Amino acid sequence: MSLRTTASAARMLRGASQRVVPAARRFESSSSVPVEKPEDSPMATLKRDAPDYRVPVDKATSTFTPVPKNVQNGTEDVLPAAMLSGAPVELQARTVRIYQPAKPATQSGHHSGSRWRMDWDILPKGHRWENPLMGWQSSGDFMQGSHIYFKSKEDAVAFAEKQGYEYFVQEPNERAFAPKAYANNFLYTANKLKHIRTK
Repeated sequence: MSLRTTASAARMLRGASQRVVPAARRFESSSSVPVEKPEDSPMATLKRDAPDYRVPVDKATSTFTPVPKNVQNGTEDVLPAAMLSGAPVELQARTVRIYQPAKPATQSGHHSGSRWRMDWDILPKGHRWENPLMGWQSSGDFMQGSHIYFKSKEDAVAFAEKQGYEYFVQEPNERAFAPKAYANNFLYTANKLKHIRTK
């Protein structure tokens, strides 16, 4: 008696499960409309060196610097040293600035201005926040305080090209000195005297 009721109950459940229509199919349209795949869109065909925005990035370090495609697939003529050094992939896509730092206003010597400096450009939204205790500005950018000094501009450019960094060179502003002579204060002019006296 119990076997017959168990078998009939199993038959009823099997029949009920076949009649159930999935929720996704209930709302389907009967007309067949061709669905465009994302691979068929014109945006799917990227240029050779175009950045690939579909690459998963580490949100803790850099979400605003997508890795260039030529770094990913290795189509560069020379293999950058950063590919073998173990540096993070986000660092390879960062832009570096090569410049000659200006002389500090508190010093009169020019020795510090002879070197060239390379530092990493600031991220546009570089995970900055204000410390609630003291109000200090904090940052999650691990390359913010890093810089390298070089003896010449050519050394800095060669290092950036060897590492595979994108770089730009900022030329220094040179001071224009006009030659002066004390005797020019006493030259004859038809107008007022050039030499201004206090009395």
